[in-house]
Amino acid sequence: MISDTHDNLAMVQRALGLFEKEGVESVVHAGDWVAPFTARKFHAYSGKLFGSYGNNDGEVIGLSRAFREMGAVVKGEFTEFELDGERIAVMHGTYPPVLNAVASSGEYPVIITGHTHVPRVEREKGFLLVNPGEACGYLYGRCTVGVMDTREREVEIHDLA
Repeated sequence: MISDTHDNLAMVQRALGLFEKEGVESVVHAGDWVAPFTARKFHAYSGKLFGSYGNNDGEVIGLSRAFREMGAVVKGEFTEFELDGERIAVMHGTYPPVLNAVASSGEYPVIITGHTHVPRVEREKGFLLVNPGEACGYLYGRCTVGVMDTREREVEIHDLA
């Protein structure tokens, strides 16, 4: 999983290389791709791509076109999907009350967010909450992504730089 790429193409390339090396079958992007040219970098990825938009994703028409071209499942600010029999929710996390409502719904055993640029892996009241941190490294200088074993619900945060 990845979030907050903010057009840092070098880190997107490193992340994709790590995902391929780790045998990651599906990538989840929790928003703030920013430009369509960043989204198009994911064309090179051989697995499935899921995601949401973030508060800095302004060029929605171009992003939507890029996602459609690569068969990605990115529905808007909130996307839900199923992996290995688990319902997963992904949202950028811009609005904490919405994130809290989704978490308290009990409908999603895994919730993936971004926005804070800080890696977070927490188990709470029957669900796993993951923020892979910032892939771009712009705010805190740490470029991170997460790799999750969906069967075991174990997450490892990886530094890209």
